[in-house]
Amino acid sequence: MDKKPLPELDRICAAFDCAGTWISSCPIPSGHINDTYCSEFAASGRRVKYVNQRINHLVFREPEQLMENIGRVTRFAREQITAAGGDPDRETLTIVPTRDGESFLRTSEGTYWRMFRYIDGARTYDRVEDLRHVYAASKAFGNFQKMLARLPGERLHETIPNFHHTRKRFEAFRDALEHDPAGRASGVRPEIDFVLAREKDTGVVVDGLAAGRIPERVTHNDTKLNNVMIDDRTGEGICVIDLDTVMPGSVLYDFGDSVRLGAATAAEDERDLAKVGFDIGMFDRLAAGYLDAARDFLVPAETDLLAFSAKLLTLECGIRFLTDHLKGDVYFKIHRPGHNLDRARTQFKMVAEMERQLDAMDAVVRKSL
Repeated sequence: MDKKPLPELDRICAAFDCAGTWISSCPIPSGHINDTYCSEFAASGRRVKYVNQRINHLVFREPEQLMENIGRVTRFAREQITAAGGDPDRETLTIVPTRDGESFLRTSEGTYWRMFRYIDGARTYDRVEDLRHVYAASKAFGNFQKMLARLPGERLHETIPNFHHTRKRFEAFRDALEHDPAGRASGVRPEIDFVLAREKDTGVVVDGLAAGRIPERVTHNDTKLNNVMIDDRTGEGICVIDLDTVMPGSVLYDFGDSVRLGAATAAEDERDLAKVGFDIGMFDRLAAGYLDAARDFLVPAETDLLAFSAKLLTLECGIRFLTDHLKGDVYFKIHRPGHNLDRARTQFKMVAEMERQLDAMDAVVRKSL
């Protein structure tokens, strides 16, 4: 890891209300959207760590609303965790305020920064190393949803409007296809045809929400394995992180997206599609963990679509990657030419595998209810 800090990290850290003297900062190279760093401070004879993030305000266009959501959710979580006898310093994110008492810093250059306490004795995993972690992470997301079902107050802000509105994602794809701004459509006809053939799937959940058949809930909306801190000692999922997209949605978005990466047999950007597939054993663990936490508050309209939601959210993500490829890679960070196309192809290979095993997936869900 490159340990050279950004030149302004010491200045950024000085604006936040944390004890001690800044020592160093280094990048945490994860995530497609924000820039994340770990900063060390010397405080009372020991070293203390914090997490700094520069919010990508081109993606999150209302950082004030984003941080208002995170503040509401983490304050409520602390109350619930404390009441249950847990450790709120480890089981939810803790915002470090600025010295002016704000939840974020806006610099004179127009960038937005925030700081969280670092959680010791736990880590995230970019790839599955232990099936127990799959179960634990899925259970953590289920518990997160269940807890936030009781969140008081007004509806949360939509930090990215229509984020998981699959029909609108399809419409954005079709618009990019029609205009072809980067001149790439002719080279990806098989991928384009794959999406066009599944247009009818894109309305299933959004139509259910609009009609009231599927309840709107507070959801995470980015339920990757690496968005749960796994305790080093117990192997349990102790803290759900990356709360930028916590907003109104459907539990189906959360469960489906957790399967998208959690049951994949290869990395999201694997070039060799022969390695890409769907692991029904992983799906079993995801469903078991999630339903062990969430079964009591879900309704039949949600449980009936859990298996389908895995296919739907994988298709949606593939559509997003393909759309960005067609537009010239303007949203997701890329590290090589054709990176978004590689990502789209892995998603579509998984969709095809899920379609082949959909009956078996439904049986797994029924067994875990």
